Formats: sequence, structure tokens, C-alpha cells
Amino acid sequence: MANEKENLQTEEEVETVQTEAANETAETQAGTEESALSALQAQYDELNDRYLRMAAEYDNFRKRSRAERDSVHAEAVAYAVKALLATVDNLSRALAQPTEDAAYKQGIEMTYNQMMESFQSLGVTEIVSEPGTVFDPNLHNAVMHIDDDSFGENVIAEVFQKGFQLGDKVIRHAMVKVAN
Repeated sequence: MANEKENLQTEEEVETVQTEAANETAETQAGTEESALSALQAQYDELNDRYLRMAAEYDNFRKRSRAERDSVHAEAVAYAVKALLATVDNLSRALAQPTEDAAYKQGIEMTYNQMMESFQSLGVTEIVSEPGTVFDPNLHNAVMHIDDDSFGENVIAEVFQKGFQLGDKVIRHAMVKVAN
């Protein structure tokens, strides 16, 4: 019986030692799993951060490219319109001249109207600069100044050359005579 008691004690000790070893192994494995998990989480966070930065960089590039493309397009339209403004001025002068040939005058008128419609389709508008409107140095170029009490202060008295703009960008300032 003493032997049996000793065997039981020894078996209990063996079980206790095995249980403790198993617990230590489980704790070691849990610690290893946690460190592996935290390493994977750190790697995921780094890759996710790189992805988000790259996506933001690409979005900024796209916006910059679009703005640059729109700017280049507007500059090209302005350049082409500026080259055609002399023709528009000549057509306008031809319309102002008296002629007895109605068909000739109608041809000039149709050509002028078609040119103005083409400008309008490109987004080019004529700057408002009729006599009696207020002078705006951002839109008008004052080449003459008169003192006339029939006009108010800083009012356009006469238009020498029409001005044109594309959106907010002035292609050519209107040449005007300013009163007072």
C-alpha cells in the first residue's frame, strides 16, 4: 500500500509537471502568436498607409493634370481667337460702311454673324462696353479722356475697338474713350 501511495503521489507529481509544462508551452505559444499577430498587424498598417498615400497622390495627380489640360485648352482658344480678332474688326468696319450693293452687305453681315456664333460656341463673349456704361479698368483700356457733363463720372463715351473675353480671362480689352 505504501508503494501504491508512492505511485499515486508520483503519478500526481508527473501529471502536475506535465500540466505545468503544457501550460508553459501554451503560454509560450500564446506569446509567440501574439507577437506574430502584432507583427502582421504592423505590416498590414504599413502597407495600408502606403496604399492610402499612393491613392491620394494619384488623385492629386489626376486633379493637377485636369487643371493643366483645361488651362492649356483655354490658352489655345484664346490664342486662336486673338489671331482672328483682326478679321472680326475688318468685318465690323465693312458693315459700318455704306454700300449700294445689298447682296455684298448681306454677305459681309452673314460672315460676321457666323464668326460671332463661332466665338460664342467656344465660350468667347464680347465685353460690354457700350457708351453710357461704367468704365472698368479690368475690362476696358481708356485711350482717350474727355470732360463732358452729359456723361457721369468714369463712364464710357465712345468705343473704338470691341473687347472679348473667354470666361473670366480677357483676350483683348475694349478700347474706349472715358468721360469725366
